[in-house]
Amino acid sequence: MATEENFRSAGSSSRRAIRSSAALVAALALLLGGLVGCGAQRDGVTPAPGEVVSVTQVLGATTEQTAAYLNQWTIQTPVRNGVDAYRVVYRTSAPDGADTTASGLVVLPRGEARRLPVVSYAHGTIVRKDEAPSADAETDRARTVLFAAAGYAAVAPDYLGLGEGPGSHPYAHAPTEASASADLLLAARAVAEREGRELDGTLLVTGFSQGGQAAMALAQRVAAEPSLGFTLAGVAAVSGPYALQEVQKPAAFDGRITPRAAVLYIAYWLTAMNRIYHLYDDPSEAFQPPYAERVEQLFDGRHDILAVSTGLPATPRELLTPRFQELALDPTGAALRAMTDSDGVCDWTPRAPVRLYVSSADRSVPAANAELCRADLGDRASVIDLGPVDHSVTVRLALPQALAWFGELAPAP
Repeated sequence: MATEENFRSAGSSSRRAIRSSAALVAALALLLGGLVGCGAQRDGVTPAPGEVVSVTQVLGATTEQTAAYLNQWTIQTPVRNGVDAYRVVYRTSAPDGADTTASGLVVLPRGEARRLPVVSYAHGTIVRKDEAPSADAETDRARTVLFAAAGYAAVAPDYLGLGEGPGSHPYAHAPTEASASADLLLAARAVAEREGRELDGTLLVTGFSQGGQAAMALAQRVAAEPSLGFTLAGVAAVSGPYALQEVQKPAAFDGRITPRAAVLYIAYWLTAMNRIYHLYDDPSEAFQPPYAERVEQLFDGRHDILAVSTGLPATPRELLTPRFQELALDPTGAALRAMTDSDGVCDWTPRAPVRLYVSSADRSVPAANAELCRADLGDRASVIDLGPVDHSVTVRLALPQALAWFGELAPAP
């Protein structure tokens, strides 16, 4: 244990140096991409991030109906009010900085309160477009409604390429998780105003699994950009992969992550990052046969997770070519940039409190991710162990705790 702590301390400054360099490269890329993207105008007007394209109501429920809906998805919580939920399509940025659209869920509480604090919930890994919170009435929508049922405005980004978003999803790409989430907040402000409400600027952030990373990316972005008009009041991130290089990558090969889960994550991430960083010219360079012929089609947004899993092998070493096994364990060049660009979500000093919820028995996202994140964030961060439960159970245990904590930090009116 002492050796591990010494290693972490010795590696802390190098981690920050790598992340700072990656952040500079990413910022320059986004700036250049933004300049190119300025040509994508509509009638001579440059699209504004967060500009609303369309709004569709997807749920309207009384207090009793809201309680029944949450109970259907085994969310046991007191319900203060009914809710109205909307699918919102809005403008945001693609990985290269060009203009694109994304969708997300905005949920407003029913009641007399006009000014509302807002909770942003970021969902975990999904592979089908229509499983996103704005498109699917099931678990992630219910988790968002949980917060609106307590009197908060609540939002849930679908992320790029999911829900109504065009193209493919850039899986676990923190820069666009942050921009899609931040731009949804801007769109939500407009939707609230349309309904005679106002977001008061107080922001509470939560998310699960992939959404833990996305939640930290959004919190970092909001803290760094006061011009967005939101003040971060607290972050409750659940079982997030905050340390791709130092934890997730080795854990995928040494057995700490269940092999089937590791295969899914690796295949999803590689095919997604190849579209941004050009990791390979042909899938056969990265994936062994017969998976090279099918892997990109499996992640086309139309297959469910069962179809994807059954189309892939049982272990990472059966999935990847020897060259890409080496590259996964010792990344260089574009592969290293792909990791470092998303590996800095804990590389900042928050003023608001941060809680990192973990399970000591998590076989999908090891708790070591949160320990490293806490070390980087500093004194305002704490790790909360939910006990030896499965990865999927952590969100069910953590969200009610997060809601209660949010009520202490910034009570709903």
